[in-house]
Amino acid sequence: MRFQNIVTQRGYVYILSNKTRRVLYIGVTGNLVKRVWLHRQGLGSEFTQKYRTKYLIHYESFKHIERAINREKQLKNWHREWKLNLIREHNPKFRDLWPKILLRRNYF
Repeated sequence: MRFQNIVTQRGYVYILSNKTRRVLYIGVTGNLVKRVWLHRQGLGSEFTQKYRTKYLIHYESFKHIERAINREKQLKNWHREWKLNLIREHNPKFRDLWPKILLRRNYF
């Protein structure tokens, strides 16, 4: 009997916003730094290009990408106020967390 190696990929759910913090974009990725960098360069989704949501204001880390995907689906179904309360809980001033994840070597 042959066993396959199961590779588990970490996952991240993230919330981006625009300069005025009025627009929210929720995404999921296996590489947070790379994905946010792409958004910041205008290479993310059409939505992020149109609304200029390039400021990382919230993220969550998961051991398995599947859990991150499930969390993304959950958050996308939340009311706006629930999302804002979640962000306020961890980032009360809605600061851009991009510098924080760049400086943190163990973000993954």
